[in-house]
Amino acid sequence: MQDFQNKIAVVTGGGSGMGRDLCLQLAAEGCHIALSDISMETADETRDMATSLAPSGTRITSHDCDVSDEKSVNSWRDAVVAEHETDHVNLVFNNAGIGGGGAFVDGSRDDWERTFGVCWYGVYYCSRAFMPMLVASEEGHIVNTSSINGFWASLGPQRSHTAYSAAKFAVKGFTEALVTDLRLNAPHVKASVVMPGHIGTGIALNSTQVLGHEVSSYVTEMSAQFRNSAPTTSEQAATIILDGVRAERWRILVGDDAHMIDSMVRDEPEEAYEESFRERLVEQNTMAGVMNRQRGEASFGSADD
Repeated sequence: MQDFQNKIAVVTGGGSGMGRDLCLQLAAEGCHIALSDISMETADETRDMATSLAPSGTRITSHDCDVSDEKSVNSWRDAVVAEHETDHVNLVFNNAGIGGGGAFVDGSRDDWERTFGVCWYGVYYCSRAFMPMLVASEEGHIVNTSSINGFWASLGPQRSHTAYSAAKFAVKGFTEALVTDLRLNAPHVKASVVMPGHIGTGIALNSTQVLGHEVSSYVTEMSAQFRNSAPTTSEQAATIILDGVRAERWRILVGDDAHMIDSMVRDEPEEAYEESFRERLVEQNTMAGVMNRQRGEASFGSADD
């Protein structure tokens, strides 16, 4: 899919971060977009921004959707069918995510299940809802956002990171399995798994709000630090993702830190959760981003969507 003009894309988590920048870049190319978010305020902001960039006649709609709720997802799909007057879509970006539920042993079960629900079941429910519409298209592509924590379940040896990592491993495995499944049953539809490192988004603050935690001045400050210290901006991340879709790459790493950690885990998998691994990251000048993620997790949940 070299050209996004007049294609129809659905984007979860489109109200901010990578989701917003995906919408803006797609809109500028004349792609029709149905974006969703749990916050209608930010979703509508993205819709208005995207509309200002899009060629005349491009249809861009915003929708309220909790991707962890299958009924909410199916209602969104039905609205897409009605408002875009279509029986198909060409692109599905399962991008929504939150951080939290770090400790399984003594952490909050509610936080754990909410994080897992958004990060895994959000991908599953949206894939179930929109797959028939992808298959009905002449060419389609499903893009699922995992993370470096989809191949490295850690923020360093001093911080638990179980719910988010478990969900992102599931997203990675599901998408890899879809590569063969689609090739056998719908070869005109492609699949890609996106694995970002530390990306400059406001997801840390968003996670706090979704989990129902207090948004203190400290949390706000740490969220800004998390966003501003990232080596890769959300705009850059969106460009890398869309370039990967054009190239039909099933595996899209985002950020130099993601490439570095991927290589290190593959080279020494038995060392990945040891202090020696952290020390090697420091030597490679990669630990700064990891430590920023760890401080974020300690305060409000860390993620990269």
